[in-house]
Amino acid sequence: MPAMMPGDAARIVARIERLPNSPWHLRMRAVVGVTYFFDGFDALTIAFVLPALIPLWHLGPVQIGTLIATGYAGQALGSVFFGWLAERIGRVPCALASCAIFSVFSLACAFSPGLDWLIALRFLQGLGLGGEMPVMQSYLNEFSRTHRRGRFALLTQLPFAFGIAVTSLVAAFVVPAFGWQWMFVIGALPGFITLFMRRVLPESPRWLVSAGRADDAARVMDRIEASITASGIALPPLGAVVREAEPARGGFADLFRGVYKRRTLTIWALWICTYLVSYGLSAWMPSLYRTVYKLPVDVALRYGVYTSVALFLGGCLLTATIDLVGRRVWIGAALLISGLVLVGLYQAPVMQPWNVMMISLVPFFGIGAISLVLGSYTAENYPTSLRALGTGVGNAWLRATSVGGPYLVGWMITTQGLGGVFVMFGAVAALGGAVALLFATETNERLLEEVSPVVG
Repeated sequence: MPAMMPGDAARIVARIERLPNSPWHLRMRAVVGVTYFFDGFDALTIAFVLPALIPLWHLGPVQIGTLIATGYAGQALGSVFFGWLAERIGRVPCALASCAIFSVFSLACAFSPGLDWLIALRFLQGLGLGGEMPVMQSYLNEFSRTHRRGRFALLTQLPFAFGIAVTSLVAAFVVPAFGWQWMFVIGALPGFITLFMRRVLPESPRWLVSAGRADDAARVMDRIEASITASGIALPPLGAVVREAEPARGGFADLFRGVYKRRTLTIWALWICTYLVSYGLSAWMPSLYRTVYKLPVDVALRYGVYTSVALFLGGCLLTATIDLVGRRVWIGAALLISGLVLVGLYQAPVMQPWNVMMISLVPFFGIGAISLVLGSYTAENYPTSLRALGTGVGNAWLRATSVGGPYLVGWMITTQGLGGVFVMFGAVAALGGAVALLFATETNERLLEEVSPVVG
């Protein structure tokens, strides 16, 4: 490795910016990507074991709703708690703890003797599920170079969308053949990943500087640079950066100080609008095909697979174009277009189900893609001392709307009919698009320390 230049210990950002893509990056992103896959898998497992549990335990609507809502409540609390904790003790310890928690309690869910036990264990599992995502989103951004940072983060997050799609396919085979318990056993596999996490994932140098540990940050960069040069890749010279990382501490109040008040309110609005529509549609569309259009179960489920594929393809297009189009325009345009399409479905009650499904693929494609980028975009909007906390609170809104969205749909159907549901979703999506275009901060191709300075 080239001799370290004077001042390198303080020039952590410059050293991160010069790192070329390497086998080290591939190993790090592979480990993080696997955790994303199982986060998506475990988050939706309950939806696919319920058909087996409902007749087995004679569950009614209130019990089903409680089981679903309790898991999301745990995820909301875990998002905020681990986001806060990651600012105090670091990204990697929180990633290890959250992954271990959702793995252990996923396995415990498989041995639940009844509903009360499963409700309690799903809440505890949710603490880990909710905590892992914001910590990893912050971690990825802090290792990304400014150039094509969006693509770098999204390529690692795509396994989350893939995990959602795979869950339905695995459940269709595993639950009838082996029983509902095995879905939770499979969901416990990330526990083994923690062994690789400790070996592969170093602490974020940006966080170490923020915590006043510049020497430790320099040692982490030494090891990474040594690994890259050992693989035969030469390091380019250090370049100049607009702003370097600096020590700082942040808390909840800082989310509303200075420029971050507008950003926080804007980001919260985007999380709420995006996931109110995304989770509301995802939770209800298969049931609507079955109850309103009287489709056979296999056809309704097949339509659900089509929407999962649309979400994944939307994520692929987003990954390929996010650094060309920019975050603000991509998010705003996708929400606005999806909103207009959803409003056009006000005639859904008199349309053929195939046509409804085909038209609904547009918002699944667009809003599904946005659901992948919101986490990394949120992380870009905050300084290192607030990044995990701000992203954790944003993810908490995701979990809250995951509960509220389906209930809102149920109320709207009874009062306004199916057409009114689509108009409501269209209006919410269009509102989110307008908020993005008018108030969102563009972070594309801008250094994290430049776009999100430390709170003064």
